[in-house]
Amino acid sequence: MRTPTIVGVAAAVLVIGGVVAVLSSDHLRAVATDAVQPLPSPAASRGPLDTAAQRYLDAVAAKDAAALAAAFAPDGLVVDVGREIRGRDAIRQWAAAEVIGGVYTLLDHTPRQGGVTMLVRFQPGGAGGFRANYHFDITDGLITKATLEYA
Repeated sequence: MRTPTIVGVAAAVLVIGGVVAVLSSDHLRAVATDAVQPLPSPAASRGPLDTAAQRYLDAVAAKDAAALAAAFAPDGLVVDVGREIRGRDAIRQWAAAEVIGGVYTLLDHTPRQGGVTMLVRFQPGGAGGFRANYHFDITDGLITKATLEYA
């Protein structure tokens, strides 16, 4: 059966921060409505973010590569798309070259034993952007390992 708007089974594409496949006009209206709603505060749904992870995000917002590196243990490790960056000095250099100047939006976080997993939107240079999962292992208030996975 056909509806007066879009054929119920026809696929439509809606572009709002990404491409979403839509299979019906009712779904199209729901997606368009959902897309403009503000994101819920992760702190409200999951509790406060671990302080080491918060220091990482705050350092990026402050454009401070040294503060970002200080959120890590002295022999901390970043695994970024298979590359391994080890130690605060190397992490500071990596952050200065690839992270500082970007903008993070924390979309969600899940505390876990020994760390936290965060869903973030990262906008390098403050524009464009993509979603990523960051898995931080944390010991004694410092990040010991950050595994960055991009969608």
